[in-house]
Amino acid sequence: MARPDRLHHRPRSPARRGHRPKRGSRWQDEPDDHALGRSRGGLTAKIHLACDGKGRPLAVLVTPGRRHDSICARPLLERIRVPRAGLGRPRCRPDQVIADKAHSSRGFRAYLRKRGIAHTIPEKTDQRRHRLGRGHRGGRPPAFNRDVSRQRNMVERCFNRLKGFRGIATRYEKTAVSYEAAVALASSLFWARSV
Repeated sequence: MARPDRLHHRPRSPARRGHRPKRGSRWQDEPDDHALGRSRGGLTAKIHLACDGKGRPLAVLVTPGRRHDSICARPLLERIRVPRAGLGRPRCRPDQVIADKAHSSRGFRAYLRKRGIAHTIPEKTDQRRHRLGRGHRGGRPPAFNRDVSRQRNMVERCFNRLKGFRGIATRYEKTAVSYEAAVALASSLFWARSV
């Protein structure tokens, strides 16, 4: 039996082992072909999606969960291929990109302008503050149409429809290739139902 004076002999702060591995084991990053990344919720994967005005997926990209949307925006747009009804190459350039504030970097806007793609992206508050702080050297604010921006909910609706498939919502697949194939299969089902 412990003596009463030994119960709180050396009070210590609670153990914080969440940020380091336990003894004898090491947390290793997952291989690149798994597309799993550690974030606050643990191992996760993220689906980046481009869809048309009717909420049908055009391009899908699966990345580890810690990957930011602005990094994956260019590779996602370069995956868009819409075959033409007649002869000719498939369409690779969308008419317009409607995105959220995560895509409001100057580099991404310059990329869209270079490709000749119209875009509606709201400006972040800190970007607006920095632009106004530079005075007339800050330039004009980027064009933003609130009515066009409201159509962005088509992407959210498409995500909700994808989450209707249990395998996509919970990701049972181990590799990113098989998970992306499942997302592509669900996307093709959306296209088949809409035609």
